Amino acid sequence: MTAPAPALRIGSTAGRGTLLAAILASGMVFLDSTVVNVALPRLGAELGATVAGLQWTVNGYLLMLAAFVLLGGALGDRFGRRRVFLVGVVWFAVASVLCGLAQGTGWLIAARFLQGAGGALLTPGSLSVLQASFDPDDRARAIGTWSGLSGVSTALGPLLGGWLIDTLSWRWIFFVNLPLAVGVVLAALRWVPESRDEAASRTGAGRRFDVAGALLGALGLGGVTYALIDAPARGAGSPTVLVAALLGVLGAVVFVLVERRRGDAAMLPTGLFGSRLFSVLNIFTVVVYAALGGFTFFLAVYLQNVVGWSALLTGLATVPMTLLLLVGSARAGALAARIGPRLPLTVGPVVAAAGLLLLRRVGPGASYWVDVLPGVVLFGAGLTLVVAPLTASVLAAVADRFAGVASGFNNAASRAGGLLAVAALPLLVGLSGTGYEQKTALADAFRGAMLWCAGLLLAGAVLAALLIHRPRREGPPSAEGPSRSGIRRGRG
Repeated sequence: MTAPAPALRIGSTAGRGTLLAAILASGMVFLDSTVVNVALPRLGAELGATVAGLQWTVNGYLLMLAAFVLLGGALGDRFGRRRVFLVGVVWFAVASVLCGLAQGTGWLIAARFLQGAGGALLTPGSLSVLQASFDPDDRARAIGTWSGLSGVSTALGPLLGGWLIDTLSWRWIFFVNLPLAVGVVLAALRWVPESRDEAASRTGAGRRFDVAGALLGALGLGGVTYALIDAPARGAGSPTVLVAALLGVLGAVVFVLVERRRGDAAMLPTGLFGSRLFSVLNIFTVVVYAALGGFTFFLAVYLQNVVGWSALLTGLATVPMTLLLLVGSARAGALAARIGPRLPLTVGPVVAAAGLLLLRRVGPGASYWVDVLPGVVLFGAGLTLVVAPLTASVLAAVADRFAGVASGFNNAASRAGGLLAVAALPLLVGLSGTGYEQKTALADAFRGAMLWCAGLLLAGAVLAALLIHRPRREGPPSAEGPSRSGIRRGRG
């Protein structure tokens, strides 16, 4: 049995080393979530990839993260957070090398699936080791430092990736993870204390340790995604597409039934959805992050293959959006705490949609400052109004004991939104085969995709205006936990 983790102080050597390990690890995951889009035109040309190949390069990674991130957190609680964290880091690094060595699209996609699985072990671990290891007086500061510096890595990722792509090769956006992983492993072995949920370890039954739920969730998302991606090539009525769609729908239905039967022992306790506000907020999350996923997928390819920009300049294009999120998210969260989340979650998507409509005007030879920057800034400003209030509202909509699973599910919902958008948008705008290499076809598809993404954002704004309100707590919290139902319901 593992002893309780010591309470680290942020000013100690061990505290700084633990922070370093968590920040470098999450930086790897964030880097590969943002920079791959910039590399799509180059790797597509070198590997002879179709649009479907590019979609799976992005979606293989997102699918594994969305389906297994909750299970990854539960494995850490049961078997040791540092142990599972280190397994995730090594797994992610090996998969990254396989991505960089890929000699064909199938190889790359398979390696991206493996990379996403490693990320699902690594992502919850980078935060949980901080939560479990630091003294309560330093915990908020440690998590804030982790969040801020991880955000910086997100901002710098497209720039670093663009430079690597232009200077060396797209393969180096994956190879760069190897030295980072070595640093994480050395720091974690030296400074990160081991911790686990002792009750789960003794009984062998953790509340969220639900392999069946994770597999069914992956089947549901994977089946629908495969059908959407494969439909342009095979036809919507082909047996392969229909079988994939049917398996996806059946997987989703059985997932709900299994989780309902398991109750609070489920990976996703269905009682959470007794809170109408929690349900609405997660639908809103899927819609908004679908727009974000579709936007980033199309923009990176469009700026290089139609506008004619380098990978570095393409990476620079979205940096203002990330900087706005870093600078403005805390202020947006404070604003929502004062006035409630409805107004920020209504206005934010409208502002972001205006940015996407501006970007539809971008064409060959476009100026970054005149044509691209205004739309990106508007989109980033709108997203800034959304992210922090959305996260805070999701957590406030459920009882404290469900905060971890609620946050994890909302994270999975955001990834699922991006996953489905990348799968569906090329079908909706008629882009298939090697159409992304043809300027006219890609330009038409890009403008259509921006319209769809703007429409999703406006739909989210309507949803927020009509159904989202300030969460309320049913009296002061007690030492015994939440109310009998286990769920806090918002006002109707």
